[in-house]
Amino acid sequence: MTTSNPSYTYLVGVDGGGSGTRVVLADANGMELARASGGPSGLGLGVERAWKAIDATISRAFGSAGLQFEWSACALGCGLAGVNHPGWLAQFHETAPHGCALAVESDALTTLLGAHGGEPGVIVALGTGSIAASLDAEGRVRIAGGYGFPSGDEASGAWLGMRAAVHLQQVLDGRAPADDWSRALLECTKAADRDGLVVWLSAANQTSYATLAPTIFEHQSHPFAERLLQEAGREIEKMVRALDPGQVMPAALCGGLAIPLEPFVPEALRARLRPPIADSAMGALQLAHRAATGKPRPAR
Repeated sequence: MTTSNPSYTYLVGVDGGGSGTRVVLADANGMELARASGGPSGLGLGVERAWKAIDATISRAFGSAGLQFEWSACALGCGLAGVNHPGWLAQFHETAPHGCALAVESDALTTLLGAHGGEPGVIVALGTGSIAASLDAEGRVRIAGGYGFPSGDEASGAWLGMRAAVHLQQVLDGRAPADDWSRALLECTKAADRDGLVVWLSAANQTSYATLAPTIFEHQSHPFAERLLQEAGREIEKMVRALDPGQVMPAALCGGLAIPLEPFVPEALRARLRPPIADSAMGALQLAHRAATGKPRPAR
């Protein structure tokens, strides 16, 4: 990476989703200085909340590096869930700290940049939400999925968790027998009965539902859980095929659910998957460099 605008001493890559924020701090030449993690900063949870989480996580990274944090010294690249909502994105820019350079893109793009080192390829990002993206040889970016909670984001933690909640509902009213999985779900929701679950469901957001997803993998031999995981694998394949119908580009699964879900991806796709080169925070660091140097964003 070449030297950035000298007015920005630091490059900061931010990967922000519904479950957490990850930051990589680098000097102006792109040499990594520190990493940190913090609370959620997906825009769907609120722009003010997103900036608070980003501020706290960057501060933590600077502290780990033994450096003083000043926004005016930073060129910031953010890959965030929810930037496809124009109103949220506009508000995020309007409330940005004064003095920093800022580039904001979807976390799908930063995941794509990190996974394939900026080269052509396709990814499916699987976390609290999900989205697939591809970059072709001409630099064009395409997106599949990622329409958001609750109707979209197939194979994501929130998508899985909502369906796990259905199993618990059926157990509580007698449509299905109680089992170890339903008991694990009761523990996760802190519900003792039907009314307790209704209270939990009334307050639940995508992050809440995603907390139920680990129970599905822990009880994957359960017929309902097994069918759900197989369906998630097929949804991943559909997203990849939509972006790469010729099946010619390298493909990678990324995010916290990538490894757990890989065994459920249909064999033809699973055989051509490769590990991501780097994560979304490193992809966001590429955006930070573009922000510092004024380079154009990728084509759409």
